[in-house]
Amino acid sequence: MIFQTYYLFKVSPYPDFLYFVFLGSLCSYNFHWYLTPGIYGGSYKTQWSIRNKKIHFIFFIIGLIGAGWFCIQLLHQWEWLLATAFITFLYSAPKIPFPPFNHLKKIAVGKTIFLSLVWTHTTAILPLVLSNLHWQNQHFLFVINRFFLIYPICILFDYRDREEDKKEGIKSMITHFSEKGIKTLFYSSLIIFFISLAGLYLSGMQLTSCIALLIPGVIVALLYKYAKKTATDYFYYFFLDGLMMFSAVLLYIFSFSYI
Repeated sequence: MIFQTYYLFKVSPYPDFLYFVFLGSLCSYNFHWYLTPGIYGGSYKTQWSIRNKKIHFIFFIIGLIGAGWFCIQLLHQWEWLLATAFITFLYSAPKIPFPPFNHLKKIAVGKTIFLSLVWTHTTAILPLVLSNLHWQNQHFLFVINRFFLIYPICILFDYRDREEDKKEGIKSMITHFSEKGIKTLFYSSLIIFFISLAGLYLSGMQLTSCIALLIPGVIVALLYKYAKKTATDYFYYFFLDGLMMFSAVLLYIFSFSYI
């Protein structure tokens, strides 16, 4: 996803940042699952995670140390890194079983937004910021477009987990909204996705790039009914998660064409 941003805006990869993102993802992912209670044990993947919390803790420490090291290398951008850490922490903070963090369960209505913002911030905003580009309308439209692709995907994940979230006492828009409200939120987000994509095309982005960005959004829009009926790991963690990076794969394929 980060390389997609580099490719679209013709900027060179920043190795220290890529290492930081990899290790930071390792840290935050394992931290989140280490704190996840047994009530989320519906799928095989989740059951494995709950049985192997020691492994999550080990990888959390490895990721924390590694991300900390590369954070030092990027210290000249400390305010952006601090924002990254803060938003990432907000997503998992309600799972910490000590005050005041456990009280966040009652007010963490934006946890889906936090997660989507972390993905967008890390894979779309930071690569551009660290490249010292002069921001133009196309950059802002791209960030909006990425957020409103990732957010509907996160809505589907939260819909799958909403009964477990209710048992844990976590309040979010997905646990609070009715079926109609969730559907409205889902498709309204995708409408913004399509509008921002039209803006990218009108601002001069190549047609092939716009098509690559478009296809995952169309697929997500068609998956709403199916996603509500299935909870399989392959669908969520391979197919649905994969849609966030699918446009990057398409861009790579299109780079060999003459379209």
